[in-house]
Amino acid sequence: MTYEIEYEAEKKLDVPYEEIIRRVIDGAMDQEDCPYEAEVSVTITDNAGIREINRDFRGIDSETDVLSFPMVQYPAPADFSILEDETAVCDCFNPETGELLLGDIILSVDKIEEQAEKYGHSVTRELAFLVAHSMLHLFGYDHMEDDERLVMEERQRMLLDGLGIVR
Repeated sequence: MTYEIEYEAEKKLDVPYEEIIRRVIDGAMDQEDCPYEAEVSVTITDNAGIREINRDFRGIDSETDVLSFPMVQYPAPADFSILEDETAVCDCFNPETGELLLGDIILSVDKIEEQAEKYGHSVTRELAFLVAHSMLHLFGYDHMEDDERLVMEERQRMLLDGLGIVR
């Protein structure tokens, strides 16, 4: 497992953020039964940085808490069979390591702190929640429709509960 964690914000989180990020990524890998060694890129930035990325890549000129950029288009959430199909064109494996490139997670340190206070829980819990949420997106889950949202919320709850990270 390769974790690429970059911290680009001036404001520092007062929690062991690398340990939390790795723990949640590992938990998501186990929960979703990912059969591959994988690589995930995580960038922690501030509101201005995430706003710029959101504008440049999604055409939405506003701040957000987390952005997810998956490398794989799954036929169904966490359906890894697409990666075994020899006719599928997939540049989603690192040619040097053979690891599955799951994608990129971008987090706003400002939103992490703001939302932890707003929802009355710890910065650790908010960081873990956003990483869990984003990892599920990297596995193909979504929340655009109510039925999808309910499934994704349940998977997030199961992941965080399994790690002992509760509100």
